[in-house]
Amino acid sequence: MLSLGINKKSVMTQTQETPTVISPEALLEHWQGHRRLTRKMIEAFPEDKLFTHTIGGMRPFSGFILEFLGMAVPGLRGVVTGKWENAFDLPHHQKKEPPSTKKELLQQWDETTEEMNKLWAQIPPARFAETDKAFGQWDGTIYFFVFYWIDNEIHHRGQGYVYLRSLGIEPPAFWDRS
Repeated sequence: MLSLGINKKSVMTQTQETPTVISPEALLEHWQGHRRLTRKMIEAFPEDKLFTHTIGGMRPFSGFILEFLGMAVPGLRGVVTGKWENAFDLPHHQKKEPPSTKKELLQQWDETTEEMNKLWAQIPPARFAETDKAFGQWDGTIYFFVFYWIDNEIHHRGQGYVYLRSLGIEPPAFWDRS
């Protein structure tokens, strides 16, 4: 039998103590990389088309961005506190008015990014494997919710690529998350 010099007992102990494939820091960086690319997409849209251009009855790209903003910080607050308040369910005095210009949208995007970083730092690594009920509706593990938020952004950003191409604008490279 081929021996790779691996102590099976040591591997089992390490696996039980550290059942992760990716660190929380690396997962946040992955998400923030996608957010940097989405920000480039917002920047690529002409001001008027960001809020009005649609294809096939889909929302304008700004509508997708508002969805991302409505999930990221409220979702992470839910992860940190166990209280899942949807941004749309907050009392009126706590709601932000939706941005109506590209500048306002980018400003809110950047503020959300900073708040995400602060909230993320408060999440104990073991919390990612815990089960919770997000926004009082969906049961799942915390890592599932985080993957959902990332996947949702990628999906809708893809729609934004179609919008930009239909406007004759070359979108940012999908792989450039710098």
